[in-house]
Formats: sequence, structure tokens, C-alpha cells
Amino acid sequence: MILSMTGFASQECNTTNGILMVELRSVNHRYLELQLKLDDNLRMFEAVVRELIQAKLWRGKVDCRLNLVRNLANGSLPQLNHAVLQQIAESAKAAAQYFPHTQPVNMLEILQMPGVMATEVLDMDVLENDLRAALNTVLQDLIEAKAREGAKLKAVILERLQQIEQHVAKVKPMMPALIRQYQEKLTAKLNEATNSNDDERIRQEMVLFAQRIDVDEELSRLTSHIEEVKRILNAAGAVGKRLDFLMQEMNREANTLGSKSVAIETSQISMELKVLIEQMREQIQNIE
Repeated sequence: MILSMTGFASQECNTTNGILMVELRSVNHRYLELQLKLDDNLRMFEAVVRELIQAKLWRGKVDCRLNLVRNLANGSLPQLNHAVLQQIAESAKAAAQYFPHTQPVNMLEILQMPGVMATEVLDMDVLENDLRAALNTVLQDLIEAKAREGAKLKAVILERLQQIEQHVAKVKPMMPALIRQYQEKLTAKLNEATNSNDDERIRQEMVLFAQRIDVDEELSRLTSHIEEVKRILNAAGAVGKRLDFLMQEMNREANTLGSKSVAIETSQISMELKVLIEQMREQIQNIE
């Protein structure tokens, strides 16, 4: 199954501790890069979140957002923590001795300080289990979204491969005719220059020419690379880097085919091959 590196999934889960919101976004990247944004209630589970994501994703820049909205409908409203307030008041009074001309304390800012408003203590074990379940569900949704996108990429690549195969199939039958045309031109030029039929020289020139324009090896390697790309497209796991390497090899063979070209037809085929290979490479950049 081919996976794209682009995908999105999210979910809101009702738990005993509140509403747990999980969101995952993924885009293409050379390797796996995680960016986690966890609220204060979930920050202690960062290692757990990383472990779960790394177990199922191999490549891509992944943004993960986790938030817990506490459920206060059961009457567990935040209460003033008088001990913390007492400490703040004493600290403010002591500091005022050194800064007598400062402005009065803003009460709203005091209420927003950590620990001032006490809420019901979270059950961390239950919260971790809920977090694992929710994150695994969203990860599966993300993988399914990446698989749908990957199927589209695979179809595009297979279409380009088919066109490459058609171009490769055109080249081999053309070679005998090209050699024959060259032989006729060479014979005419030699006869014109020497007024004699030097068959031995013609044969020597033909051997050198045939060796110079021989592209059987390049065509064989191209065919082999095409089969390997098809095999990898049907494999599992992270295959993007292997496919990218094969695109480099295919482009090298297409360049060699162009450098050995002695006719407009083979030069055009070489250009068409390079265009198709580049189009495949653009799609492969998005494969995990």
C-alpha cells in the first residue's frame, strides 16, 4: 500500500475527564519531523504521543494538537485556592516595600495565575488510556487518508510508466534502419571522395558506428527499472526514497540514450522520457 505524506484527521472524544480533542496534519518532508502542541493537562504525555506516532508513521512533517476541555457540568466548578492566594498576597506585600510606586495588583491577572483556581484532580491513568485510544483512532484515520491520496499518486506513476514502456518499445526497431541509412550515406561519401568501393573501410566505419550508437544496454536497464518501480509500488512500508533513487537511474539512462542519438526520432524519444521521468519524480516527492 502506497502512502502519501499529505493527510489530515481529527476527532473529539467524550471522556470522564472532559472532551479530548486530537488533530493530526501531515505534509511531505525528507524524514519524520514531529511538532507537538499539547495543553497543560496533557503535557506530561508528550513521550507517549511521540512513541505512538513514530510507531505508525515513517516520513513527513506531522503537526499534532491535543487539547482537553474539562467537563464542569457535573458541579466540579473551579474554586479559589486560598493557600496559593495567601502566598501571592504575602509576596506582593513584601515586594511593595521595594517598589512603593507600582500600580495596584490586577485581580484578573491574579485569577489566571497557575494554581489560583483549583479544579478536581485528573485521573492520570484513565486520561492516558483515553489519550492512547483517541490518538490511535486518529492515526488510523490519517493513514487511511494518506492511503487514498497514495492510490492516486500510484495511478499517475503507473500511467507514466506505461508511456515510457511505449517509447522504449519504439527505439529498438528503429536501430537497424538507422544503421542502414548511415551505411548508405557513408558508402556514397567514400565513393565520391575516392571514386572506389573500399568495402573494408566501410565495414570498419560501420562497426565503430554501431558500437557508438548501441543502446541495447540502456534500454535493458530502463526496462529493468520500470519493473522494479512496479514491484515497489505494490510493496508495503516507506518506499519514497527507493522510488526517488530509481528516478535518478532512469533519468541517467534517458540522458545516455539522448547522447547516443543519431536521428531526430531518438532525440525526441529521449526528451519525452526525461519529461515523463520528471513528472513521476514530482509525484514521488509526496510518497512516504
